[in-house]
Amino acid sequence: MFEEFSGKTVLVTGASTGIGAAVARAFGALGANVGVHYNSHRVEAETVAADIRTTGGKAFIVQADATEIEALGKAVEAVAAHFGRLDILINNAGAMLGRVPLVDASLEHYRQVLDVNLTSVYAACRAAIPIMRRHGGGNIINVTSIAARTGGTAGAGLYAAAKAAVSTLTRNLAKEEATYNIRVNAVSPGVISTPFHEKVSTTTQLEAARTTIPLGRLGTAEDCVGTFIFLASDELSRYVDGQIIEVNGGQFMP
Repeated sequence: MFEEFSGKTVLVTGASTGIGAAVARAFGALGANVGVHYNSHRVEAETVAADIRTTGGKAFIVQADATEIEALGKAVEAVAAHFGRLDILINNAGAMLGRVPLVDASLEHYRQVLDVNLTSVYAACRAAIPIMRRHGGGNIINVTSIAARTGGTAGAGLYAAAKAAVSTLTRNLAKEEATYNIRVNAVSPGVISTPFHEKVSTTTQLEAARTTIPLGRLGTAEDCVGTFIFLASDELSRYVDGQIIEVNGGQFMP
């Protein structure tokens, strides 16, 4: 069924750890050419690339600060140039950058949170869409968050707002790009055990979150992979466009 990914090019931003790494490895195992983007975790990115090659895929590593519009745009173009095409863009790069109440958030913190979560999506899409149009279509999958629906927990308001903007931009891009045969959707993870939460959540906070999840456990990066594959597959989801799919173990049911 998934032979359709063989030879296609997938770029995953923030692919060195967590959800991005799991998704990059999965597409590599399906025979895709995978652009592995990272900012500062080069060793981890090289490990992901090595794993992709081991399972039969091809990998190309690109470095860029996701908050730098021109740098990220060049990274997108580099992947497309290396493999000769770009079929799927997964905008996974993002971070909370700490739990800071709005009244305590500096202007610098505000800008950093919006840049890494929202500006990065703008930058990558702005570079990728013209390439996809030239090749007759493509697939964009953004990563938002359960916080975009709930408003997030204390100190996560700016992150939640940025992710809500990603969800809205996803819907708008789906309308703008449908005529070019480019589908745009998003995955909205819940509480997933990754380095993301290791940086911003205590054991007590994670346990409190677990008790609110009907499936009774926190998610893993691998729990998210199937949704990305589904949305990227023209065989499985060719009539799915502009949708935000929640992957949260039932913690939030819109």
